[in-house]
Amino acid sequence: MKPDKIIVSEASFNSSDPYDVINSNISVVNLLHEEGVGEENMHKDSITSYYVDYYVSQYKNGNFSQFVWNSGWSPELNRIIEEGLKKIGAQKHWELFLEQSSKVENMEEGEKKEFLESEYFGPNKTRDILKNDSFYSLDENLTELHSQWLKNHPDLKVLSIDEMFSQLEKWVGRKIDR
Repeated sequence: MKPDKIIVSEASFNSSDPYDVINSNISVVNLLHEEGVGEENMHKDSITSYYVDYYVSQYKNGNFSQFVWNSGWSPELNRIIEEGLKKIGAQKHWELFLEQSSKVENMEEGEKKEFLESEYFGPNKTRDILKNDSFYSLDENLTELHSQWLKNHPDLKVLSIDEMFSQLEKWVGRKIDR
């Protein structure tokens, strides 16, 4: 049965930390991955949230160049992130993503391939070209926007931990080790 809801815990939904609800969704997606559920069988916006967080985490940890290198520059992933930034209302972050993406897309094919196959650390001209620190100074709270989008999503289902497992077990068709 395909999940028709984005499931998060009551504790995360009621938390004063906006990241908690994002993290709760990530936990559900990770659990479904572990149970062998393909992303095509998960709620589309649950996956969108998951990958927007992946992008943000990569950027915060090592800048745009790290995102490009670790993701392998996947057109499908990039489309999900681009749409996700738009959906959550992160206009400035969306514009930066498009600006940075155009740098990668305008590289000569050999340069992009060489970067993706190179060592990330050490001297790396392409890595340095792809860095853009303006992400850190944008006047837009990405975590807050993301959290509010999830909390206000029409398909959000807020459940206790036991209810979450019960619902997820229905979806996967078997007991899940807790």
